[in-house]
Amino acid sequence: MALTRIGLAGLAVMGQNLALNIAEKGFPISVYNRTAAKVDETVERAKLEGNLPIYGFHDPASFVNSIQKPRVIIMLVKAGAPVDQTIATLSAYMEKGDCIIDGGNEWYENTERREKAMAEVGLLYLGMGVSGGEEGARHGPSLMPGGSYEAYKNIEDILLKVAAQVPDSGPCVTYIGKGGSGNFVKMVHNGIEYGDMQLIAEAYDVLKSVGKLSNDELQQVFSEWNKGELLSFLIEITADIFGIKDDKGEAYLVDKVLDKTGMKGTGKWTVQQAADLSIAAPTIAASLDSRFLSGLKEERVEAAKVFKSGGFSDSLSSQPIDKAKLIEDVSQALYASKICSYAQGMNLIRAKSMEKGWDLKLGELARIWKGGCIIRAIFLDRIKKAYDRNPELPNLLMDLEFAKEILDRQSAWRRVICLAINAGISTPGMSASLAYFDTYRRERVPANLVQAQRDYFGAHTYERIDMPGSFHTEWFKIAKQSKI
Repeated sequence: MALTRIGLAGLAVMGQNLALNIAEKGFPISVYNRTAAKVDETVERAKLEGNLPIYGFHDPASFVNSIQKPRVIIMLVKAGAPVDQTIATLSAYMEKGDCIIDGGNEWYENTERREKAMAEVGLLYLGMGVSGGEEGARHGPSLMPGGSYEAYKNIEDILLKVAAQVPDSGPCVTYIGKGGSGNFVKMVHNGIEYGDMQLIAEAYDVLKSVGKLSNDELQQVFSEWNKGELLSFLIEITADIFGIKDDKGEAYLVDKVLDKTGMKGTGKWTVQQAADLSIAAPTIAASLDSRFLSGLKEERVEAAKVFKSGGFSDSLSSQPIDKAKLIEDVSQALYASKICSYAQGMNLIRAKSMEKGWDLKLGELARIWKGGCIIRAIFLDRIKKAYDRNPELPNLLMDLEFAKEILDRQSAWRRVICLAINAGISTPGMSASLAYFDTYRRERVPANLVQAQRDYFGAHTYERIDMPGSFHTEWFKIAKQSKI
């Protein structure tokens, strides 16, 4: 057989689907997996899905040698040690100028370590975020490659065709930047995704628990929302979920799903990075905390018993509700909260870019997230335009269009949160977003008191608003004398 254009190692569902996507776009591809059955399964799928040019190999040497030079191999294996093991296996047969691309959700510093190690033996390395899940991998994901620019140019022609295609803005891929920037951007994308999912869950909870909407009504509401400013993949799939009946019993499947959310770590990494960089990301942090609390299912069941015995039920309010008004208010609260969540994510990316000298283009990131990925939404077009208007925009809330949208929605936003509080329904994401907005928009906040306290007990000093310099006051002595 003739040499193939590219190789892919790691044939779980994401790897299989990306290989099929690449082959379908006209690029012959070699595939390899440690377990031979996965290789055979992928080759069989290629035959069934249109005799696609996929060639399977059961040993790493023949796999590597089947690819044209300079060789490009994508890995899609579990992050951490399996990546290092796969690199060691493949690089033993690779030559100077060949390239390895890690397409997993890897910690960005691991990518930088590997790029450096690969460079020492003449190999090129990319860390590429891949978003869109199994469907995206098969039909067009959003791709976030970072690392060696030379490596990117070796595979650019493939990525431009394989990525999701958005009619008004092109393929959902761009060279992100140096080092681990591709992995870092994908990590924050996932953090934003956590926030989005939490905000949608809170909208659902308020509509169901306070508004008493049925699953049929919820499906109609979310389907309607998906025709307007909230149009997005996550709103679309939420509407779908509400319409699916349980095949193992009566009623709707969503009501039979255990209220315990899993996670793989990228949301936690995002919040940790925000703390390290002193970037406020309360909406994303609230979504992470909500997942932690959801994991305490057994404790929550016992807590519910304790409080019910004291006369506390799940919902504290049973007042009549104007459903149409509530639906409209919740949609506005969801949109306003979403603006704040994305603002936090973009600020985190900017801060890291400045620290590392990556020179990331936030508007371009919004563009490549418009299709293929989990957070794809019509809303991202507005974010791109905001950064097009001002690439140095310090915060999305400072963009005049977004500022107006928040001002137009803030009354409804406050009504929803107050209603939820009075009903005993937690809205941590929406509340965190509102607190972020209310803090950011105020010229003066009560931090003066906190700094005075710090100076009182720890002599940490303070600055003044009426004169320059650093000051310390003997608060304790003054207070003690005044009490005599």
